[in-house]
Formats: sequence, structure tokens, C-alpha cells
Amino acid sequence: MNAVNYQKELEKIIAGLEGQKGRRLFLHSCCAPCSSYVLEYLCSSFFITVFYYNPNISSSEEYRKRAEEQQRLIKAYNSEMEAGIRKGNPIEIVEGDYEPQRFYEAARGYEDCPEGGERCFRCYELRLRETARRAKEGDYDFFCTTLTISPLKNARKLNEIGLALGEEYGVAWLPSDFKKRNGGRRSVELSAEYGLFRQNYCGCGYSLRNVEN
Repeated sequence: MNAVNYQKELEKIIAGLEGQKGRRLFLHSCCAPCSSYVLEYLCSSFFITVFYYNPNISSSEEYRKRAEEQQRLIKAYNSEMEAGIRKGNPIEIVEGDYEPQRFYEAARGYEDCPEGGERCFRCYELRLRETARRAKEGDYDFFCTTLTISPLKNARKLNEIGLALGEEYGVAWLPSDFKKRNGGRRSVELSAEYGLFRQNYCGCGYSLRNVEN
């Protein structure tokens, strides 16, 4: 069985939408650096609302630092669009509740799983389920996540979860593998350009433990 090329699937969808205006995307974002390229790439094809929902983050202080960086980047992009420096549609942001207890409930029994394993998959499902639910409530055309830009995240699993949740909630999943086409490299460039805070762990206490060890 051939592996699905999710980047090509995304390009097909974008090509099919050419000439159609007003398509709305509810985009889960894990952090400003990961969203930087994704927003640059997609903001001409969609009206994007960024959904900052990350109950996995290890502390409220870390959560607020990342949330504020996300807001700062979006404000900068929108200002550049208004000035005609950057092309694209204005970007909105919705911040979800910080609910670490939901993450720990999802991770229960998987605390000692290696990074990138079943515990991470359960975290993907938690965040994408809330994204799908909100996307359906808001009558968005698509929902998606920035997580596939990371080389440390399982793009196949993320897309499988997203597709299943899209079918469950009745809202279209936008497939992606944003690290392809030099997306990962571009996000590093944009992070440097905008002086974004780039964390050295995914966010949860388990990944922080691995960094500290």
C-alpha cells in the first residue's frame, strides 16, 4: 500500500478552490513559530481563524508566553497586510481554555511512553477533537493543524485522526504535511525575522522531562 502524500492532497484542494472566495479555515496552532509558515502559505487561499488550544503545556506561565507570541505574530501579519506589504486575508484568533487536567486524563496510563508514541497520539486526538467541535459550531469549511510542520510529529497519524474526526463532526479536514516544500526551513526563517520565542520542547511535562534529562 502506497503512503499518502498529504502535501499533494493539500495542493489539489487549494487548486480546486481557486477562484472561490470566502472559504473559512479553523486552524489549530501549537505555537507561533510552527504557525508562521502555515499562515503565510494558506492566508491567500482561506479566511483563517487560528485556534490556540494546547492543554498539554506544562505550566500556565509557559502557556501564556506561547499564547502571547501567537497573538503578536498574527498582529504583525495583519498589520503588514493592511500596509500592502504582505498578501493574504486578515487572520483572526480564538484562544481556548487552558485545561491541563484534560491532558493528564488523556495521558493517564501512558506516562512512561516514549516521545512520539501513544501518549502523543492521545494528545493529538484531544486537541483536534476540540478543534473539530469548534469548527462545526462555527460553520467553518475546513479544519486543520499546524502540528504537521514539525519533524518530530507523526503527520500520517495526525491526518488519520483529523480525517476520522472530520467524518464524526461533519466538517472537512484539510490534509497537510507542512514540513514538505521547505516549510520547516521557512518557519525557522520567519521565526528569526519576527524574533519569535522558539521553545526546545513540545510543551508537556513529559517532553520537558526528556529535555532536562
